[in-house]
Amino acid sequence: MSEDMPAEFTNRSLQETLLHERIAEAWEKARVTPGFLGEDEARFLGLMAAAAPAGGEIVEIGSFKGRSTVMLATIARAFQLGKVTAIDPHTAPSATDPGEARGGSTFEEFLQSLRAAGAEEHVDVRRAFSRDVAKNWSGPIRLLWIDGDHTYAGAKLDFEGFAPFLAEGALLAFHDALNAFDGPIRVFVEDVLRSDRFGPAGFVQSIAWAQFRPRDGAQFTQAREALARRAARLIPYVQDGRPLTGWRKKMYKLWRSRVPRKLMSSSDWLAAVEMNNGK
Repeated sequence: MSEDMPAEFTNRSLQETLLHERIAEAWEKARVTPGFLGEDEARFLGLMAAAAPAGGEIVEIGSFKGRSTVMLATIARAFQLGKVTAIDPHTAPSATDPGEARGGSTFEEFLQSLRAAGAEEHVDVRRAFSRDVAKNWSGPIRLLWIDGDHTYAGAKLDFEGFAPFLAEGALLAFHDALNAFDGPIRVFVEDVLRSDRFGPAGFVQSIAWAQFRPRDGAQFTQAREALARRAARLIPYVQDGRPLTGWRKKMYKLWRSRVPRKLMSSSDWLAAVEMNNGK
């Protein structure tokens, strides 16, 4: 494990128990918080935050009403990882939360979620567009969680604005990559899976994740390309923005079913992202 890992993870025999306990505690707070993140996705997000073998900050783009923020902040507090930077203009409506009234805001509900979870002190709230925050960003990032504008232009802008700050060994993850949005899946396939700057990669439910490995990412090219071939088949069905109906919806679901996306065990995932893996 990296020297930047939390101290609790230096004893391998304690990893499974500690991770299970802390992630379960975080999920208990997150599950009663409004949001669209499912349990397996939330637990995996917590795993990435706790065990990314890299230094730096946890950055969230797209907070909505706070479910993922609470999950991340609770993990950050448990493992003394500093504050989570949560970036969201909290404007409505958007394609990812169409139920919100035009001209409204999720900001007060977001703040209430943080208060209810006791997470206020562990979140650096940035009520702003990610592109504006990126202009002045300078610190290393250990986990970059992108769950904001799901258009291709929006997801690309989030990636290009913050990916340059990923620390070696850091984790990058997109939400809704296997839902009917063009941005997350296309950026993940084109800019991550087809780049030798990234190493291990995969899907957990609708989360697409990869590890930043600029020095040895080429050793994972074959696995990334195999995953890219499957995931790329989804892009033609979502890139024009048309609703999925009829045969197009059936074909999309068929190709999506062929993308492996089951939750990995924590031991398997930890082994996959160890920095001596593949060397």
